Amino acid sequence: PPPSSPSSPLWALPEELLLLICSYLDVQALGRLGQVCRRLRFLSSRDLLWRRIARGCLNSGFTQLGTDLAAGIPVKERVKVSRNWRHGRCRKETVLKWKCKQVAPFSSTFLMPWMELDGDYLYLSQAENIQAHRLCPDGAGLQRHPQAIFSGHQEDVCRFVLVNSHIVSGGGDGNIVLHKIHGSYSVKFSAHEQEVNCVDFQGGLIVSGSRDRTAKVWSLTAGRVGQCLHTVQTEDRVWSIAISPLLSSFVTGTACCGHTSPLRIWDLESGHLLTCLGTDFHRGAGVLDVFYETPSLLLSCGYDTYIRYWDIRTSTRKCIQEWEEPHDSALYCIRSDGNHMIASGSSYYGVVRLWDKRQTRCLQSFHLSSPTSSPVYCLRFSTTHLYAALASALHLLDFTA
Repeated sequence: PPPSSPSSPLWALPEELLLLICSYLDVQALGRLGQVCRRLRFLSSRDLLWRRIARGCLNSGFTQLGTDLAAGIPVKERVKVSRNWRHGRCRKETVLKWKCKQVAPFSSTFLMPWMELDGDYLYLSQAENIQAHRLCPDGAGLQRHPQAIFSGHQEDVCRFVLVNSHIVSGGGDGNIVLHKIHGSYSVKFSAHEQEVNCVDFQGGLIVSGSRDRTAKVWSLTAGRVGQCLHTVQTEDRVWSIAISPLLSSFVTGTACCGHTSPLRIWDLESGHLLTCLGTDFHRGAGVLDVFYETPSLLLSCGYDTYIRYWDIRTSTRKCIQEWEEPHDSALYCIRSDGNHMIASGSSYYGVVRLWDKRQTRCLQSFHLSSPTSSPVYCLRFSTTHLYAALASALHLLDFTA
């Protein structure tokens, strides 16, 4: 009898053995197997079979260590969408527009939107406020009218982070503001003499970096909220900052106007310098964004047009990989899927690029602003959508199309 027949010897085999046989099939063979009959379609759609394939795909929701970040979505569907990411197949849409004001970069009068994705909401900074927009359930954009607005700054929000239902923001007024998303609780305190260009928040601690050439560590524990624990003299403007996932150190990215490396790692408990990353930065190669993938792996980008991948276990003198922006544009932001894919936003014509770490050249590029040139100030993505914030608009790339 044919394999699809209930009396076939194939169905006398235990399911564990059937899954083992199917585990040797590639994407094309599994797809064809699912077309034979309903029973084989069910068997060939099991997450167990697609997990191995998905871990080698771009942005399939699996980290290098195998952690599944998108457990609610069938793995087979994620593999299908991953092919769209690789081949650049997507639907582009401008989902929000706002008035643009630009005077001088990294000043309080220069509108640089920042955003975070959290479940069904996208949080977007707009001038002095942070707005929470609900994502449409069908993936077709987001609701234009915000569900909530978080305020507290007297000047524009420079950057903010969203951790454990809390928003921590730094503003052009030199203040840090903490909001609890589900409630009216908020804290505001004076942090720096000039703009707070960057903040991060982990484990009850805030780190902030400013134009005033300092980075600071702040306590949020009961009875010590807003107390400065350490002030680090960076001798240069701080543009980016991130706390290590181990909560033992933090990294600062500076303007690189002096003679020291723009990337430095500091001890979180003492505030002392632990190490400098790299030795070949030229003057003005400021680091605009840093991103920890793991406690030992981090990505950086900035004005010298390079994405650099650092492994602090092996060497702090040289990165283990680097990718150059092909059109000599400064890179304002980067994000990683925790595995093979990197997305970057450049300073000219709203260009978003996708990179595969296993390749040296750019994989795909998308031009989002024309004819007016604008940097991509921030980007975030899920397994199906990418959002890019430019000077006057929020753009959506839908890879389920």
